[in-house]
Amino acid sequence: MKIIDTDLPGCRVLEPQVFGDARGFFYESFNQDKLDAAGLRLRFVQGNVSSSARGVLRGLHYQWPKPQGKLVSVLDGEVWDVAVDIRRGSPHFGRWTAVVLSGENKRHFWVPEGFAHGFVVLSERATFSYLCTNTYDAQAEVGLRWDDPDLGVDWPVSEPLLSAKDQAALWLRDVPEDRLPVYAP
Repeated sequence: MKIIDTDLPGCRVLEPQVFGDARGFFYESFNQDKLDAAGLRLRFVQGNVSSSARGVLRGLHYQWPKPQGKLVSVLDGEVWDVAVDIRRGSPHFGRWTAVVLSGENKRHFWVPEGFAHGFVVLSERATFSYLCTNTYDAQAEVGLRWDDPDLGVDWPVSEPLLSAKDQAALWLRDVPEDRLPVYAP
């Protein structure tokens, strides 16, 4: 497994070694020992799968005070995946990074606790997989506007398909301070 740092410290791309031939392919999608050796001591307690059509944008979501780290990947299709550092006191507060995840490149993206996460589907459909470090808690969930000018995420779509919840999401500047994660160096 190759681990690639992004321009946003903490967010990493995991690229598995893929073995393939005319019959198909095989790759190891998770190996705790390899992640531990790379300094990613993760414990997953929940797994989720979603399917979305082209142009669907999910996010930007996070949980506080019960934060979730997410190891995300695409099983089929292609998405543009985004992580935003929203930890109060972080030297990278408000910065974002993005990576293309697809069934073809088989990459995984580690989004640490304290980061907002979202993605937009670039292919006709995409099947998206999440491994989470904490269980979902509706009371802890917060949504940020995908088009928040204070974040300036350069999404590759101008008119995404959004859920009602994502349409009503908050601007980062309107999130109460106690609903933002805290940076712990």
